Amino acid sequence: MGRFETSSAESSKWLRPVTVPSSKGGVFGTVRELLDDLPGWDVDSVDEENLRVHVSKKNGFLGGTSKIVITVSGPEGIPSSQTDVSSESDGLLSRDKSNVSTFCRKLWMRVT
Repeated sequence: MGRFETSSAESSKWLRPVTVPSSKGGVFGTVRELLDDLPGWDVDSVDEENLRVHVSKKNGFLGGTSKIVITVSGPEGIPSSQTDVSSESDGLLSRDKSNVSTFCRKLWMRVT
């Protein structure tokens, strides 16, 4: 069992929150489009009000299933947003850091 979430203290760009000069609503739309394009990433629920998506991802026999939460935040009316990602797995071999890195890298490519 493992857990990992984005943190500004991380040295890798792909493990830090994705911060861009775009509206949080626009970035949230991009998050949802990206999730449609990622094979194996299944959207469990979408909270439009709090700009949060809950996702499941199967990681194979020993990896179990990851529960991933993606949250977009930012001020109202100002083009600035931050996207945080957390992943928690129930398998013997955790893929949480890889899940977070994969999503942040692909989101960065779409919003910059």
